Amino acid sequence: MQRTQAAAHAALSTSATPEDSPGQSASRRQFFRVGGLFAAGLAASSALAPVTSWAGTMSKSTTDDVAILNVALGLEYQAIAAYQVGAESGLLEKPVLAVAVKFQGQHKAHAEVLSSTIGKLGGTPVMAKKPDEYGFPTASLKSQADVLEFAAGLEKGAASAYLGAVPQFHNKDLAKAAASIMGDETMHWAILLNALGKDPVPAAFIA
Repeated sequence: MQRTQAAAHAALSTSATPEDSPGQSASRRQFFRVGGLFAAGLAASSALAPVTSWAGTMSKSTTDDVAILNVALGLEYQAIAAYQVGAESGLLEKPVLAVAVKFQGQHKAHAEVLSSTIGKLGGTPVMAKKPDEYGFPTASLKSQADVLEFAAGLEKGAASAYLGAVPQFHNKDLAKAAASIMGDETMHWAILLNALGKDPVPAAFIA
C-alpha cells in the first residue's frame, strides 16, 4: 500500500500529462453509484466557493475582480488537493490514475494563471491549504468508484462556481478567461461521469 501511495505521489509531482483515459482499459466497466460521495464533493466545493457569494454582486472595480479571482484560486487549490488525496489512496487503477494526473495538472495550470493575474492586478493571491484542512471525506473513499464520485462532485461544483462568476467581472477579459476555465471543469465532470457508467451530459444546461 505504501509503495502504491509513493508511486502515485511521484506521478502527480511530475509535469507530464498522460493521454490515457479510463476508456482505454478494463476500467471502462460500469461503476456503482455512490450518491453520498458525489454530494460530499458538491458540498466541499460549495463550502469553499459558494456560487451565491457571486450571484447578484456585480464587480465594480479591479479590487472586486481580484476578490473573485481569489475565490476561484482557492477552488483550484482545493481541486489539486482532492486529486492528490485520490491518487494517494491507492484505489485508482493505472489508466484512471493517469487521467487524475492530467486533470490535476490542468488545475495547477489554472491556479498558476489565476495567481499570476491577481499579482499583476496588484492583489495578493490566497495560499493553498493542506489537504487535511479541506475536510475531505477520506474515510468514505473505499473504492475507485468512491474517488471518482467525489471528484465528479468537485468538478461539477467548480463549473457551477465559474458559471456564477463569469457575468460578475468588471474586466470582461477576465470573464472570458473564467469561461475558458469553466469549460475545462465541465469536460472533467463529463469524463468522470462517463467513467462511472453514467450519462456524461445529463442535462442541456449546468446550474
